[in-house]
Amino acid sequence: MSEMLTNEPVQSSEQTMRGLFLAVLKRDLLLSYRRRSDLVNPLIFFLMVATLFPLGVSPEPDFLAQLAPGVVWVAALLSTLLSMDSVFRSDFEDGTLEQTLLSPQPLFVVVLGKVIAHWMLTGLPLALLAPVLGIMLFLPDGGMGGLMISLLLGTPTLSLVGAIGAALTVGLRKGGVLISLLVLPLYIPVLIFGTSAVQAAVTGLPLGGYLALLGAMLALGIVMAPLAIGAALRISVSG
Repeated sequence: MSEMLTNEPVQSSEQTMRGLFLAVLKRDLLLSYRRRSDLVNPLIFFLMVATLFPLGVSPEPDFLAQLAPGVVWVAALLSTLLSMDSVFRSDFEDGTLEQTLLSPQPLFVVVLGKVIAHWMLTGLPLALLAPVLGIMLFLPDGGMGGLMISLLLGTPTLSLVGAIGAALTVGLRKGGVLISLLVLPLYIPVLIFGTSAVQAAVTGLPLGGYLALLGAMLALGIVMAPLAIGAALRISVSG
């Protein structure tokens, strides 16, 4: 009987946090769906980079195949960064963010739900669209799997790290440039290991080590980034 009494609060707390997470996730997905232009812009930018790059450099297949991993990853990085300013902006402008900070709801869960919603609307479509860009840039078939897996592991980390910069600049009118200055240096490890994983897949070398590093950075980001985002939001809103 005593065990049942001690387990009930734990279960109810877990259910409350799960319900809060799903509610935040559903809300942000619905709001983003109403602003369809915000969803399409990163994808258009992603395609434009891959389309214009051969025109500006060289259309030779062998040359493009060598540069394809880096080009796709840089395009995905910049496309993710392009949409980061809107993660907390609308909530800040209508007062929802301030009410969230004042409410007793766990900020960690709220922030994590908003970041995952952003990834589902930007990073996930980019990862699914990446093989099309790989074909356009003559990436060998052996690198397609490594490209998609590395993007699926790396783009959530880009969203988590980028949300820290978005939280720090949410109170500024023109925070997009500052987000780039704050976040781009932190994106470099993800870019290096993501590109290396694709290159290893193309050359037939084992890529498990690179994917493990990307997974480790993602795990660290899930644990630490929401805490940093919450602190940054409190500083921005209170300031």
